[in-house]
Amino acid sequence: MSTPVSPITGSLSSNPDAFRSQTVVQTPESKTSSHRDVTGPELPEASRLSAPSPAQQQEPGRQPQKKPAANAIIGWVLQGGVILSAAVITLGLLLLPTQPGGISVQRLLNFPETLAQVGQGLLVLRPQAFIALGLLLLIATPVMRVAVSIFTFAFERDRQYVVITCIVLAILLFSMFFLGAHATGQQQTGIQNLHFSFAVIALIFVGSVAAGLLGALVGLGGGVLIVPLLTLVFRLPITFAIGASIISVIATSSGAAAAYVRDHLTNMRVGMFLELATTIGAISGAFLAGLLAPGILSVIFGIILLISAAPLLFKIGEELPQGVKNDGWANRLRLASSYPDHHLGREVSYQVTRTPWGLGMMYVAGLISGLLGIGSGTFKVLALDVLMRLPLKVSTTTSNFMIGVTAAASAGIYFSRGDIPPLLAAPVALGILIGALAGARLLAHLSNKTLRLIFLPVIAVSALEMVLHGLGIGPF
Repeated sequence: MSTPVSPITGSLSSNPDAFRSQTVVQTPESKTSSHRDVTGPELPEASRLSAPSPAQQQEPGRQPQKKPAANAIIGWVLQGGVILSAAVITLGLLLLPTQPGGISVQRLLNFPETLAQVGQGLLVLRPQAFIALGLLLLIATPVMRVAVSIFTFAFERDRQYVVITCIVLAILLFSMFFLGAHATGQQQTGIQNLHFSFAVIALIFVGSVAAGLLGALVGLGGGVLIVPLLTLVFRLPITFAIGASIISVIATSSGAAAAYVRDHLTNMRVGMFLELATTIGAISGAFLAGLLAPGILSVIFGIILLISAAPLLFKIGEELPQGVKNDGWANRLRLASSYPDHHLGREVSYQVTRTPWGLGMMYVAGLISGLLGIGSGTFKVLALDVLMRLPLKVSTTTSNFMIGVTAAASAGIYFSRGDIPPLLAAPVALGILIGALAGARLLAHLSNKTLRLIFLPVIAVSALEMVLHGLGIGPF
């Protein structure tokens, strides 16, 4: 009896008996028979598509070698980065009572904005320096995930994705160390009379837990709730809200994606390829955010979002896409894969179509993320679900996998501008992480239909927020 192989990485499954004999194959023939035995002499088409490439197959005469469990390795990197950053942030919060002055608006506005200032603050045990270090470690987590992916693809001799991943990493490093170093912020005025205390921090933390839970379920970054929470309820500046939202995006992605990747729900090839467009879009958006008022773009994107959601209404009851065939790009990039669906109790195979359209949509999603700090997970999920026709559960988990990298591309710019105050970003990050981990556990037991019912109203709220922000109605 053979051991199943992960369709994404070629690594051995940790549960050989799970999901062996039932596979949903999305071919014309699947309309009459959607359950086939994948252990027989002839594999179904989708299983052949997800088999290891020639570059990954064993060469004649060579001893078999173990391939790294890429999903597990990347999951460990994400989990390790989350735990380390959360521990450092918590240490900084615990040090706050040791400093005279308590919590105030003045302390909120006075924080280290460069690596040198963070280092100097660490030497004198300044609480905000420890929190800032934890936030920087959180920002670095998706970057480390990209770097580790290069080695896992290289070990599997997948040169195509080594090149793609190297380009994504180069874009991230260019944004963080070159563009971020030349970013300048604006002095915040008119907020000295705001109320900021431990009670406010606690309330922000509770709201962030809810945002992280929702973000993990539907593939968002939490910014849909974080931005209005901070601006409407606590009357904080929109620039601070966007900076905290960028942190929430990375926290949601890192917290939830660690579980999704290990459970083989995420299509890492789709995510890595599309990150070429999202990272460039995020840099473009972050630059535009410092040069122009994003009002008109916000209204346009909000309207587009509502229009894009219309197809979901006509397939509200759809559990799995039907009749999807790989396009040329998907065949060359080997994007077809499968995932274990615990709700259906079987392994579900799927194919990918309209890949170029999805790539273009991802640039728009990255642009919105860098411009408005909302994560743009709604656009990513729509692109994956409506355009590329991935199952919704794969769309939301792959979106979660991607949004952290998209946000990291612009986070360095926002940090250098001074738009990520540690005392505000700390409760947001910790709350989002807790909510995202809870959401990741819950998603595996929900149906795609249920996720669609949750996702549609979130799209409506997100679109309304963007339109109101663009029109200047309310402090969005």
